[in-house]
Amino acid sequence: MKIIMLGAPGAGKGTQAKMIAAKYGVPHISTGDIFRANIKNGTELGAKAKEYMDKGLLVPDELVVDLVIDRFKEPDCQNGYVLDGFPRTIPQAEALDKALSAIGESIDYAINVEVPDENIVRRMSGRRACVGCGATYHIVYNPTKVEGKCDTCGADLILRDDDKPETVLNRLKVYHEQTQPLINYYEKKGVMKEVDGTVDMNDVFAAITKILGE
Repeated sequence: MKIIMLGAPGAGKGTQAKMIAAKYGVPHISTGDIFRANIKNGTELGAKAKEYMDKGLLVPDELVVDLVIDRFKEPDCQNGYVLDGFPRTIPQAEALDKALSAIGESIDYAINVEVPDENIVRRMSGRRACVGCGATYHIVYNPTKVEGKCDTCGADLILRDDDKPETVLNRLKVYHEQTQPLINYYEKKGVMKEVDGTVDMNDVFAAITKILGE
């Protein structure tokens, strides 16, 4: 069961990826985790990635794919995996397909968690983070007992720059330009599935498990 999760920032694909991983006993893989693990373990690929990251440059697609394929060789990927946040562009998807094909494998499902932009802006601009312990809340979906104060440590809550409407809109613009074409790419391959991400997260998960055959 080799799955790619797609969806705009704030659509909830990361949450769903973790739930899939837990239910089916496969690893939830994000490129950020792979980078950190390789750099921490001092691998050759990690050292190469760190060179780019230290200069504030994007890690080249070929190197990212090498790191991802290397991760797939780990024993916990024997029954599959859930890829979250990669690929982000058509060249990355093509490079991934080529590398998988070379080892006789292919992606089984690309699942898009579909949420309209206005919902995402509303969701993310309602998030609040604690300046003390880092706990996160939402003014509508997960409010604190005392407005503006953390339930855990009592410190002030802030709206992070990342969650401000103008920042969210900019991230969505980049997503539509770069990542949206992936939906068409995987549709042509016949592995694209879409779920409604505006409903309760448990209902989103139920729709996904139905696609995966429970």
